[in-house]
Amino acid sequence: MNKVKIILAAWACALACAAAAGDTNSLATQIGAFENRTGAVIVKGFSPIGSIPLGFAQLSLGCKETRDVHSGEKIYGLIIEAEGNQIAPETVLVDDDEVAPLLAAINYLATVNNDVTTLGGFEATYTTRAGLRVIAESIRKEGAVQNYLKLESYPRIALTPVQVAQFAALIQQGRKDLDALKAGK
Repeated sequence: MNKVKIILAAWACALACAAAAGDTNSLATQIGAFENRTGAVIVKGFSPIGSIPLGFAQLSLGCKETRDVHSGEKIYGLIIEAEGNQIAPETVLVDDDEVAPLLAAINYLATVNNDVTTLGGFEATYTTRAGLRVIAESIRKEGAVQNYLKLESYPRIALTPVQVAQFAALIQQGRKDLDALKAGK
């Protein structure tokens, strides 16, 4: 039990350090702007949801609650981090109000096919405020559609259909966790 607590604490600290490392796009999010308030004591809470191994990298997702101690105001969201062997970790914040549209986009992009255009190839993308991009791409009309995930300066990460489903499941779990957190459960 203590080993689990130590691992969870280390994971939360790693996410906190990665988030504090200076993701300038995080300021485009409500949660990022809230966390960068000056003259206020801000408490950032983290809770891991899960992760997906991606070959050269690992994608981790967590729940986030940030509170202004003085006003009592709270704001919620998700934190997504990609970390690889030879690449610095990249962290993206997703505001609470972006979670449902992100999930809908993932589900659409997982099923889009070459009939979406009459042209020979296509790229369909969904981008969050902080720059997380979910991509579906096909180069040839007869070719397969490939899905990717892109976090700011991190290289494009190719996702298999199973990994797309796992990512959607993590986002769905994040939505449930945020709803329970806001309900005080």
